[in-house]
Amino acid sequence: MNYENLLIRDNEGIITVTINREGSLNALNSRTMLELRHFFGEDAPRRSGLRGIILTGAGEKAFVAGADIKEFLALDAAQGQAMAQRGHDIFFSIERFPKPVVAAINGFALGGGCELAMACHLRVATENARFGQPEV
Repeated sequence: MNYENLLIRDNEGIITVTINREGSLNALNSRTMLELRHFFGEDAPRRSGLRGIILTGAGEKAFVAGADIKEFLALDAAQGQAMAQRGHDIFFSIERFPKPVVAAINGFALGGGCELAMACHLRVATENARFGQPEV
């Protein structure tokens, strides 16, 4: 897969995955979710010598500021529910990943971004990290 919203860097078996949508505070849109699902479901399990994964967001303002709500405007209830289920499937694949997945949290981790961080095995946060579930 050609990643558009993820930057993948391998350093001797430690892969850093950066969600690279800094202009939208790394909000999770459909494309980013597709790429995360592909990476954790197909790409990473096939990498020989993989020792662990660091998941982070581009820039200092946000790890992931939640779902990209601009996409919600075009969705009906069933489509919104399907999108939420795809997100949960990604979180479950991270939780069950056989190697350590560490969230490197910089800035906001809100809504789906907070859930993404919670799905990781370990979380490391900068002093400016902020966690929340604003939809609750």
